[in-house]
Amino acid sequence: MQHDEMEYVGFWARVGASIIDYILVLLITLPLLLGIYGTGYFADPDAPIIRGPADFVISWVFPFAAVILFWLHKQATPGKMAVSARVVDARTGNTLSGVQAVIRYVGYFVATLPLGLGIIWVAFDPRKQGWHDKLAGTVVIRPAGDRTEAVRFER
Repeated sequence: MQHDEMEYVGFWARVGASIIDYILVLLITLPLLLGIYGTGYFADPDAPIIRGPADFVISWVFPFAAVILFWLHKQATPGKMAVSARVVDARTGNTLSGVQAVIRYVGYFVATLPLGLGIIWVAFDPRKQGWHDKLAGTVVIRPAGDRTEAVRFER
């Protein structure tokens, strides 16, 4: 498929993709956390954010590694695949570099800090980029529909 047959993916499709990804991560991590820490993992409001090495690996390292690997090998997480979206380099339309992927992932935290403004930014940006996309130099695209302008990349 030619790059000029693509469109930027908007806010609500990306929200839907994120919900799918979040549910998939929970389906994997919750049983592991419950198996290791028991129901007390969720019961103690005064417990530290990270309960131990297993919690760190399951709750932080696994999601980071999974998302980065999906972006680098499939150009999309399962949620993005469900809405036919791909995360690509904003300039060329090619697969992200490893550095771009890490910056984009860390950029999600930056984008959510001011009341999620950096995520909501997708709804108003002409290229549908959130702050994490702008920091990493990425865009989210999918096959174009009939009513949108095509995406243009440098060749």
